[in-house]
Amino acid sequence: MTILSCKVTSVEAITDTVYRVRLVPAADFSFHAGQYLMVVMDERDKRPFSLASTPMEKDIIELHIGASELNLYAMAVMDRIKEDREITVDIPHGDAWLREESDRPLILIAGGTGFSYARSILLTALAQQPNRNIALYWGGRELKHLYDLEELNALAVRHANLNVVPVVEQPEDGWQGRHGTVLTAVMQDYPSLAGHDIYIAGRFEMAKIARERFCAERGAEEATMYGDAFAFI
Repeated sequence: MTILSCKVTSVEAITDTVYRVRLVPAADFSFHAGQYLMVVMDERDKRPFSLASTPMEKDIIELHIGASELNLYAMAVMDRIKEDREITVDIPHGDAWLREESDRPLILIAGGTGFSYARSILLTALAQQPNRNIALYWGGRELKHLYDLEELNALAVRHANLNVVPVVEQPEDGWQGRHGTVLTAVMQDYPSLAGHDIYIAGRFEMAKIARERFCAERGAEEATMYGDAFAFI
């Protein structure tokens, strides 16, 4: 693990509860796509956040932080970021990273800011394995919570092997896409999940149910399903 001091270069409120934070580290660092870092609040208080940037980006770290009055744990981190404009991080952590040696079809499943985990894996896979079949399912309560959907749709236009499936829990009038939960959408689209690599980021209970149902009902292989509890923030 590496302890890094990072300058905060930008803080962008991308929804009413999600911030895009970009950091410039003071020293070299490395990680695998799908790993996370720990924001060091003090010696005994380190808080995990997924890396939305990729290992190819050597000069910047991007985080997507969901923070509100209902999530004081993350809000305290945002207060530190906004006030000090500098934070210390412990990097990297987690073993649910992209297995780059695999060429099996890839399914990424994200709920809310779990997209940051999926984004790092997606961009890395597209760069290193441009012909690999990839499906990304991203669920949010409302369409506005799928804050990078425009970027994803642009990627799907450039990469015929990428299928982006947004899923909205509470769709507005006129929404033509999928609604409900991402798990239901995946189950509807895949009679069998055998032979796929599956990466999941969302609330812990969602990931647990997905693992159980995908294996029991769709033949997914537990050894090729990845989801890190700390990648769900």
